[in-house]
Amino acid sequence: MIRRACYDDIDAMAGLLSELFGIEDDFLIDTDKQIRGLTLLLQNSAATVLVAEVEGRVIGMVSMQSLISTAMGEKVGLIEDMIVTADFRGKGIGRLLLMGMIEESERLGYGRLSLGADRRNSPALCFYKTFGFETSNMGLMYRIV
Repeated sequence: MIRRACYDDIDAMAGLLSELFGIEDDFLIDTDKQIRGLTLLLQNSAATVLVAEVEGRVIGMVSMQSLISTAMGEKVGLIEDMIVTADFRGKGIGRLLLMGMIEESERLGYGRLSLGADRRNSPALCFYKTFGFETSNMGLMYRIV
C-alpha cells in the first residue's frame, strides 16, 4: 500500500534513510538529524512524504518539497529520499512510490519535477529515465552554513 507518511512512521523512515545514506558518499548517517528532518517535513504543508507499507511494515519512502522556479515561472517539485529497502527492490514498489509522487505533483500543478541521484548509481539513473527524467547539466553543489 502507498500512503501519506505520518508521525508514527518516523522511526521506520529514519531506518530507510540510514540504508540510503549508507550507499551515498555525500550524506552521513545521523539518526537524530534524520528524525528532526523527517519531523520538519511532516510539519511542512509544502512537502509530501509517501511511504510503501507491506503487512504493517514501512519498506519504502519518497519525499517532495515545493519550490518556485524563476526559469519556469511557477511552482516545481524537488524529489528526495527515494528508497525501497533492499529485500523489496525489484518488485515494483519504487515504481508505485514515484508514480504516486508524480500524480501528486500534477494535482498540485507543478511545472517540473527535479531530483538528485548519485551519478554512480546506474540502476537508479535508468529507473528515473523510464519516468521521463533527463540528465541535466546543472549539478548539485552543497555548502554547510
